[in-house]
This record gives sequence, C-alpha cells and structure tokens, in this order.
Amino acid sequence: MTAVTHEQRDRPGRWSAPPRPPWEEEPSKAGLAGKGLILTLAALAILFPLWIVIVTSLQSKKTIDAAGGLVVIPKGVTFIAYQELLTGGQVQRAALVSVGVTLVGTLFSMAVSVLCAYGLSRIGSLGHRWFLMLLLATMFFGAGLIPTYLLVQALGLTDSYLALILPSAVSVFNILVLRAFFMGISPELVDSARIDGAGEWRVLWQIVMPLSRAVLAVISLFYAVGYWSAWFNASIYLTDQDMMPLQNVMIQLVQKQERPVGLATQINTGQLSPLAIQMAVMVMALLPVAVLSPFVQRHFKKGMLTGAVKG
Repeated sequence: MTAVTHEQRDRPGRWSAPPRPPWEEEPSKAGLAGKGLILTLAALAILFPLWIVIVTSLQSKKTIDAAGGLVVIPKGVTFIAYQELLTGGQVQRAALVSVGVTLVGTLFSMAVSVLCAYGLSRIGSLGHRWFLMLLLATMFFGAGLIPTYLLVQALGLTDSYLALILPSAVSVFNILVLRAFFMGISPELVDSARIDGAGEWRVLWQIVMPLSRAVLAVISLFYAVGYWSAWFNASIYLTDQDMMPLQNVMIQLVQKQERPVGLATQINTGQLSPLAIQMAVMVMALLPVAVLSPFVQRHFKKGMLTGAVKG
C-alpha cells in the first residue's frame, strides 16, 4: 500500500471532511456525543421492532408459547412458518401475481412517465403549457372512488390484472421530477446530437436516459414499491381469490379471515403458531423492499434533490 502524505490527509476529499464555513463553529465533544446518542437511539427504535418480528417468525410454537407472545431472545431457529407459507399453493400463486404485476406495472409506468416528462421538458413543444397545467390539475382534483370504479367497470377491466396496473399507472409527481431532471441536462448536448442528424427518439434513448440513470433508478423504485405494496385495487376490482396478489392474501392470513386449507389445519392442530405465521408474513412483505433499497440508496440524493432544485 502507498503511504498517505500529510498534504493528502489535509486536502478535502477522500481522506478528510470538507472544510467548514467560517461562520460555523467546531462541534463540542458534548455535541458530538449527543448526536451519537440520538442516532443510536433512533437506530434502535427502528431495528428493535424488526428484530422482534424476524426472531418471532423463526421460533417454534413451544418457544413462542413459553415467551407468552413475541420473542426477543431466540432459542434455536426453525423455518417451518416460511416453509408452510411457500409450500401452500395460494401463497405461491399470490407471490407470482405480485411479482408479475410489479415488473409489468413498473415497466409500463416508467415508459409512460419518461415519454411524458421528456415531451414536457421540451419548452415550446406542441401544447406544452396546456398539457402541463392539465397534469398539475389532477394533483389537486380527483374524480373519487365511485367514478373511478365505474370507469374501470365500463372498460371491462374488473377481474383482470390490468385493473391492478392501469388505475394507478402514472404519478404526476414522478413525471414532474423526471421533467425537472431532463430540463437540467445541458442543451448543448442535445443540440449537437440534432446537428448530427439525431431525432427525438435517438436523443432520448442515447443521450437523455444514460445521463438520467440516477433519477430513473429512484422513480423505478417508487413505482415498484407502490405496485408491490398495493392491495386496495385488488380488494375492489378482483373477486376471484386465485387472482389476488400477495399483499391481499397476507392481509387475510394476518386478520385470520381465510387461510389455505393445509395451513389452517396445522394451525388448528397446534403444529404451527399463528403468531409465527403473522410475523413471517410481515417479513415476506418487507423483504423485497429491504433488498432493493440499498442498491438505489446512493441515487436518492442525486436523483431527487437535483431534479427538485433544478425544477
């Protein structure tokens, strides 16, 4: 390893924090200790309930009964709750439905949002101001649940997977964030591409989108989390139990409204703890978001704050 000189350590950047503004005082030891304590307590307040949920889902019925409910200190590990959830046909089918709706819905929503945002970012395009005002109006005025349901029913989308995608396919807020980011791209790059003969599609695909990876990743995560967590549309537009997504099936499991036959039998005979099933349901609902978020986290500052400031 190469030695680090004093000049490198004193230089702001990788080896040291950037210099403080002249008007900002150096933090005291008490202030630093207080910040550390507050951050530690905040982390514990977030992580401790998650720890209880995960640990309880991995415990046997005997351990949960001995603890009188939620388990804090684990005594062994068993995956019986997850095995029974994943081996049940209804839960597996619901998981596949949720994955399919999330993937297709996110791709469709991103395609519509990117095209709309790019068109609105080209100042002077046909109907630019009117379309923008129309979109902004939908953020403050809505038709309501009953007209929306009647529209979906009139289009013949009830009891179809399109009812889980189309009614909530586009977010005006996300379009505005994308538009603000697109408008911040250097006009010289776009003009030089057009001089070389590039059309709008090529400018969007080869120039705008590669420079907008940060905001595209963030907006994609927003859409994906929304589709994965959505349950309301399925509850009012679907009547076929086999078409229900994972969130609706898990709500039924947690509320004990309806359970798969094999799972209900094992719970009733004392082989499974209902509390372990409920905790396992929560872990399965949180797992995809918890896995994807760290990969997109580094894009949040650049993707959201830059677009908001430049808009």
